[in-house]
Amino acid sequence: MIAYQRIRDLREDSDLTQRQVAEKLFLHLTQYRRYECGESELPMNIAVNIAKLYGVSLDYIAGLTNKKSGLTQSSLNKEETHLINSFRQLNDKNKGRLLERLDILSDSR
Repeated sequence: MIAYQRIRDLREDSDLTQRQVAEKLFLHLTQYRRYECGESELPMNIAVNIAKLYGVSLDYIAGLTNKKSGLTQSSLNKEETHLINSFRQLNDKNKGRLLERLDILSDSR
């Protein structure tokens, strides 16, 4: 499991000691050390608290992504999100019409 490496790196990047992190998480120091060394499986509730502490996603802690914001963080702005949500509500015929018009607008640049 990559989680123990990530939580150690997050702690070191924040210039915190294991004792300081254990106190912030209301854990016994020995138990926190076991999580960080990979000797004990990291429970979900502790992983959530660690993610909140460092402002990262559970995806990052689990090693599913190298982006601290996680897999679900969208790079779309509000207008783009609105456009996609509106498109999804259209029936198939109107989706086709919209795509045709988009092609026309794209060609008119």
